[in-house]
Amino acid sequence: MYKEMAFISYYFHWSQDEVEKLEHVERRRWCKEISTINKSLNPSKNNKKEKSILEFKPM
Repeated sequence: MYKEMAFISYYFHWSQDEVEKLEHVERRRWCKEISTINKSLNPSKNNKKEKSILEFKPM
């Protein structure tokens, strides 16, 4: 949850309260949309598939 919150807050400049009010499914959807935008704006120079924030495993 914290990675999702940090990701959304970083890109949208939303407050912690605003992001916490989102349902889990909605937070994941926003993360997916942001990742899609980032991939289209910053295509990989090598042929490796870039990861979405949702693909990262917790430490």
